[in-house]
Amino acid sequence: MRRQRLNPDERRQQIFVCAQKLFNENPYEDVSATDIAAAAGVARGLINHYFGNKRNLYLEVIRISSTVSAVAVARLPEGSLEERIDLAVDWFLDSLEKSGTSWLALGSGSMGRDPDLETILIAAENDSIELLIEACGLAGRTEGREQIRAMFRIYAQLARSGGREWLLRKTLTRPQVHALLASTLAVIVEKAVPAV
Repeated sequence: MRRQRLNPDERRQQIFVCAQKLFNENPYEDVSATDIAAAAGVARGLINHYFGNKRNLYLEVIRISSTVSAVAVARLPEGSLEERIDLAVDWFLDSLEKSGTSWLALGSGSMGRDPDLETILIAAENDSIELLIEACGLAGRTEGREQIRAMFRIYAQLARSGGREWLLRKTLTRPQVHALLASTLAVIVEKAVPAV
């Protein structure tokens, strides 16, 4: 099979997408750099060239998969709070379905207590919480800001648990998880935040 000629950014993205798919379908320790190279149709050395090693590539997959996109938040329409919440939850569930199962499964494999991984997850959660606060129309509110962040951190754990129940355990359907997350977020914004 003849390899397709790509520029370096396209080749790097191709490797990333193949790695993301493999890590979503298999535990970290069951995926080798050779497997990733084969899936991407590249020489194994290109994994090291673009990412350093399998571990660094995995950390990049987790960083991207666990962060809410600022672009997605910016694209939310200027609708009612209910409409914005509904679309934000839809975006989150679409993102999980596409590339979040490796993020949801963290802690079960050999990378569970990696300090670099922990740093990535904490930064991603903090960034995602700020974007979610913005999506809910609370970006300008300074009073009680730490309490609001705390509420959204709790919500982030609920969202992750809901994703696990839907995608990993298969105990809930997507519509059930959507209803749970959208209604909970509405209660946080409409009832809990005003009480701060």
